[in-house]
Amino acid sequence: MSQADLALALTIAIGFALRGAGLVLGGVLRADHPAIAWASAVSVATLACFVALALAAPVGLLASVPWPARLAGVVAGGLAYRRLGLLPAMLAGLGALLLARLVTG
Repeated sequence: MSQADLALALTIAIGFALRGAGLVLGGVLRADHPAIAWASAVSVATLACFVALALAAPVGLLASVPWPARLAGVVAGGLAYRRLGLLPAMLAGLGALLLARLVTG
């Protein structure tokens, strides 16, 4: 087994272990427990960091999308999330990004 295969296998094993621990804790702790609030805050902060990084310093295919189109997608998604929920927000953000991409060329 190569080092890359070993690293991938360990990453998968650790991911499953963490998910299992999360399931055990989630079933035992109340929804208002500080550990659950902390985990929720960490997950939201991580997502916010990924969105900010994708907006400010994109790589790959997203780097070809102009700044105004990326910003329009984030703003539309944020507004739709506040009003409609997660799935409509994702669709609104994608739609705004595509529309702004068409307008900006």
